[in-house]
Amino acid sequence: MFEATNLPSLENLRCFLAAAEHLNFRRASESVNLTPAAFGQRIRQLEDNLGYELFARTTRTVNLTEAGHRLVPAAKATLREAMACRDALDEDNPAPIRLMVGTRFELGCSYLVPAIIDLPEELSHIEFDLYFGSGADILDRLTKGKLDCLITSAPQAHRDWAAEFLHREDYAFVATPEYLEKHPFDPNNAGDHLLFDINDSLALGRYLTSISSTPLEFAGVRGCGTTQAIRMMVRASLGVAVLPAYLIGEDLDHGDLVQIMPDLQLLSDSFRLLYPKDSLFGPAIRKIAEYLRSRPLR
Repeated sequence: MFEATNLPSLENLRCFLAAAEHLNFRRASESVNLTPAAFGQRIRQLEDNLGYELFARTTRTVNLTEAGHRLVPAAKATLREAMACRDALDEDNPAPIRLMVGTRFELGCSYLVPAIIDLPEELSHIEFDLYFGSGADILDRLTKGKLDCLITSAPQAHRDWAAEFLHREDYAFVATPEYLEKHPFDPNNAGDHLLFDINDSLALGRYLTSISSTPLEFAGVRGCGTTQAIRMMVRASLGVAVLPAYLIGEDLDHGDLVQIMPDLQLLSDSFRLLYPKDSLFGPAIRKIAEYLRSRPLR
């Protein structure tokens, strides 16, 4: 049984979790703003206090031992409770938090960045580092602990993640008026039209083709990589596309783009904020989700 004097310090547990996440002491020390020497001293102190070796070290690698793996969830729970204790005593001055948040580039620029700029006073203790990437990339980074949370419309991919609903994501099948004047569209002549999409697996086109009573066989599918690139191609009157309604709202309002078959109800998605269920920052992330829900998707 531990003596009180042998209980691990919260700072040492924070360093341990950084090392467990990065599996590289130099990068872990940078993440907690310590020198490598001071960081290594804290890890050794924690191992001495607990009486277990937590990392298997070689000249090239650092890996968690069995004891280290067992300590991770307990250390997270301890820090989470410590943060709750502090906040309970000083609700008007919560502890500073720094979050790494991932999402797609277009959604980040049009929705997340403006929300951070307008962050209300009650969330001012939260600092944000942003990472923009593809859906698969940001999901992989959350799995590996390189993100604290992410905003995505991708299906929830992990049973250990929590999800906070943010907004419904609607889609529109569009082209320019000039394009449609020269190339009228109906389901029977889809083979006369190019479809622009994220890639040739119909990442967005599936929202159209999966509900159409008539199979749509386009002349070809051109992958553009991002929804913004698709928008540019369609605005240049080079073909047709399915795009998120929030991205092209102004284009539709100004008549630069028009909906094709506007009575056709495309499938929709929902944006969610995903984060690990055992995250130290769960309460803060849920407050962020509540704030983001209050802001229109644009």
